[in-house]
Amino acid sequence: MGQKNFSLFPYLGKFIGHYLAGVVILLLVDLANLYVPQFTGELIDGLSAGALDRNDVFWLLGEILIAGLVMMFGRFGWRYCIFGAARGIEYRLRNDMFGHLETLSARYFNSHKTGDLMAHFTNDLQAVRMAVGPAVVTAFDAIVMTIMVLVKMIFYVDFKLTMLAFIPLTLVAVGCYFYGIEAKKRQTRRQKAFSDLSDKVQESLAGVRVLKAFVQEEEDFKSFEQASRNSMEKNLAVVKLRAVFGPALDLVTGISLLLTLLIGGRMVLAGEVSIGKFVAFNSYIGMLVWPMIACGDCINSFSQAIAAFQRIACIFQEKPDIVDRSQGEDTAIRGDIRLKDLTFTYPDGENPVLKNVNLHVKAGEMLGVLGRTGSGKSSLADLLLRVYDCEEGTLLVDGRPITEFPLAVLHRDMAYVPQDSFLFSDTLEENIAFGLEERISQHPELHESIQEAAQAACIHDNIMEFPEKYQTMVGERGVTLSGGQKQRSSIARALLMDASVLILDDSLSAVDTDTEEKILENLMKLRQGKTTIVVAHRISTLQKADHIAVLTEGELTEYGTHEELLALDGFYAHIYQKQQLEQELINI
Repeated sequence: MGQKNFSLFPYLGKFIGHYLAGVVILLLVDLANLYVPQFTGELIDGLSAGALDRNDVFWLLGEILIAGLVMMFGRFGWRYCIFGAARGIEYRLRNDMFGHLETLSARYFNSHKTGDLMAHFTNDLQAVRMAVGPAVVTAFDAIVMTIMVLVKMIFYVDFKLTMLAFIPLTLVAVGCYFYGIEAKKRQTRRQKAFSDLSDKVQESLAGVRVLKAFVQEEEDFKSFEQASRNSMEKNLAVVKLRAVFGPALDLVTGISLLLTLLIGGRMVLAGEVSIGKFVAFNSYIGMLVWPMIACGDCINSFSQAIAAFQRIACIFQEKPDIVDRSQGEDTAIRGDIRLKDLTFTYPDGENPVLKNVNLHVKAGEMLGVLGRTGSGKSSLADLLLRVYDCEEGTLLVDGRPITEFPLAVLHRDMAYVPQDSFLFSDTLEENIAFGLEERISQHPELHESIQEAAQAACIHDNIMEFPEKYQTMVGERGVTLSGGQKQRSSIARALLMDASVLILDDSLSAVDTDTEEKILENLMKLRQGKTTIVVAHRISTLQKADHIAVLTEGELTEYGTHEELLALDGFYAHIYQKQQLEQELINI
């Protein structure tokens, strides 16, 4: 479910122990780092005054060595704790985001591009990780280090000199404020440009065959170049801002160092400050440079993260249109389907695609659905699968409103073969077994069932001709197979589920008539006692159905058996005669 106020705090809370440990270790590292200039100053002053013997020198050198070891092991420790926590947060956030996307309905994916969603999983998540990892360390270290160094400079060296050196650094706070405002704007535009570029690349690669077929490579390249240039310009806008801010920080720190050399040098000559303390003071000024630079990096990282997190939060705030309205019992569906005055309009549409449709498919029957393109055939399949919801009480399954069945039960007991058969980048065997709860690797006995389903779908012989047979790797979206092979593989996948209801949505369109007839014969044998709904444009696919429904612009205009519809001499009879004539011409 979407969340009204999605927050990052629950994720941070799971790693609070890691952060606390990391902060404590980081504090120890900063303390060790803080004492190195002091030990160095004491060594210089002691040697200059001749007040140190060999043991004292070795003692001070040992203290510096111990501080160095604390810094070395401590830096590993806080990196392990804080960076590890950041990776853990990224991992959990990515999993939750993907899991939430899987709950969203078709409407969301119809209005959001794949490339844009992919950008959330790459660029945006990385920006969040950098903010909860390196940026947290940098911010804490910069603040703590600045305070500790200033305290050390005041009490160990001189208050007046410290104030004179630090005054120019206060300008950084003002600069950082305005830098943060502008950085956030530019980061938002940059991430939007990256999203557009990702979407363009994904779409072009997915449609490369169409591009080549219509000789549109050059035009598509121009479109890509424009998206790439836009991304470059938005990235350069961020870089230019950093390029101005970085040297400005260096200028301020340079002024501070200059004041230290001029005023501090006079104080050394006047005997107000020892040489060792002056050397230590300059080291402390150098240690203040990093927090000032880190301040800009922190603002930049947090600006990116805020813009990225707002985009990610938008995903979590989306609510699925299709939800389980009641916790119904996990009862199997028998397959009795009734439509009562069903009228349906898509959420973003204005005109109904189905109008007052009434029909009854008894459990175990085969229903054929015929109609012109756009007549509402696929919409009917979408409603049966609850891709979309219709008005309550107009679609009944086993005498109950379809919404009373848990989605898991519907999707388990209703197998579906869509128009555009989708295969994953995996072996043919894994693709056919996709709908099973068991994995093939754990249940070798499934191999025989997979082959039986493939034989029923008339794809087994084709598979056996491949060098790797059932272990043949299928390219992305099944690109390595022909249209007919993809459809038959999808049919095999649905048959293997042995569901109570099977919906074939024009899924035999790429199959020749002889193969189609064999598949239909196999369906009649295998699906005895189970409900089958076949949507098609060819009469040959439908004529063996128990009843055939003809849809015209969303309305049920004809209904009956093959012979009854021919006797009506309407749309069905006209299409049948036309297709018969076409078949006769082909056979000549």
